[in-house]
Amino acid sequence: MTLDNPTPQKNSFWSAPVRILRRELLPLITDLRLAIILLLVIAAFSITGTVIEQGQTLAFYQANYPEHPALFGFLSWKVLLMLGLNDVYRTWWFLALLILFGTSITACSFTRQLPALKAARRWKFYDQPRQYQKLALSAELDLETRNLASLPNLSQLLQQRRYKIFQDTEKNNLLYARKGIVGRIGPIVVHIGIVVILLGGIWGAMTGFLAQEMIPSGSTFKVNNIIEAGPLAQGQVPKDWSVRVNRFWIDYTPSGGIDQFYSDMSVLDSQGKEVDHKKIYVNEPLRHKGVTFYQTDWGISAVRVRINKSPIFQLPMASLNTNGNGRLWGTWIPTKPDLSAGVSLLAKDLQGTVLIYDSAGKLVDTVRTGMSTEVNGVTLKILDVIGSTGLQIKADPGIPIVYTGFALLMAGVVMSYFSHSQVWALQKDGCLYIGAKTNRAQVAFEREVLEILDKLSLQQKDKEEPVAV
Repeated sequence: MTLDNPTPQKNSFWSAPVRILRRELLPLITDLRLAIILLLVIAAFSITGTVIEQGQTLAFYQANYPEHPALFGFLSWKVLLMLGLNDVYRTWWFLALLILFGTSITACSFTRQLPALKAARRWKFYDQPRQYQKLALSAELDLETRNLASLPNLSQLLQQRRYKIFQDTEKNNLLYARKGIVGRIGPIVVHIGIVVILLGGIWGAMTGFLAQEMIPSGSTFKVNNIIEAGPLAQGQVPKDWSVRVNRFWIDYTPSGGIDQFYSDMSVLDSQGKEVDHKKIYVNEPLRHKGVTFYQTDWGISAVRVRINKSPIFQLPMASLNTNGNGRLWGTWIPTKPDLSAGVSLLAKDLQGTVLIYDSAGKLVDTVRTGMSTEVNGVTLKILDVIGSTGLQIKADPGIPIVYTGFALLMAGVVMSYFSHSQVWALQKDGCLYIGAKTNRAQVAFEREVLEILDKLSLQQKDKEEPVAV
């Protein structure tokens, strides 16, 4: 009685899946047509994510993408949310497309580009004249028996053109030369760059977040109002440090328009000590520990007033609906202790002008900050109009990876322009056989080979001419 050997069973168990992977799945993944289709699909959905507003509220999509009539007859807010077109770059199917495309590029590199590079690095001498006739460029030169220096002359000419020379040390009649091997490495670097970009995009989608805050001047805050976040984004949200808006102000043009708005900001550690400081404005953000604070909006948060000789009151101001006729903020100030009477204060900017209306909606006075007015039998003094800064806060750990991928991609494209040129030579039976080929720039390579042959022929003639005595 014999016991079965488990090893053959194990090998037979795995042989079928491996065979299917190699014969059916691998050729499909490495197919250039599949990679092109995936790239076009990714580009199409990326354009969709640019055209369709991303990360907006449900009310926004219901208002802009109604069911009746639906955009293009089918694209309503329900379809948009169901397909995830409101957040394209974080959907599972978009990430799956990126992974599949990266897998295709990686498999192509291992099955095609790396073997091509290995083949280019492997070389052999051609020691038969008939082998030269099969090359793209070939020539045969007759040599005199006394002219044994033709092969060294050819080697010297090739070295002058930066070819790497390999010669047969035994027979000393064979030569192989090449240059531009970097051109074979270029496509591999391009593929690596694409894969790194995809990995950076996936990592950024998984770990990044986007937040928005409207912070009054002089306030300290932590990031709380997160709009978008990846499943692994919690580690990127600041927890042990905060930000203080020291001051917010707006520069106006002579005509009264906004020229630029600024926020003077300080980063505070857990003990309240300042560890970073910067004045930010549009296109000049604050960056700290991978989190970027962009200046994107502004508003009016409060007004500081005094009634007669009362303490200073800071009353919040709310944004009013003007039906698209500019921006306006307002608040109500009681002028009697029982709140039975009061006035409304309106402001449209931070230039310090405040409009005062009575309960009947009649304009009572126009006051600038620092000035007083008499209303309802009391003295109302406007001390200050406090602005608020609108910040967009973003963290994307994948950006350095993406930039690295783009650098590799550009370097690989430049490397791919180098031609991989090869030259073989055989000196045999009074003849010099020369053959050459290249993978690109065929016309320029032909000119180079002809110039080498012309110089070699001139050297032969110079050696054959008699010397006058």
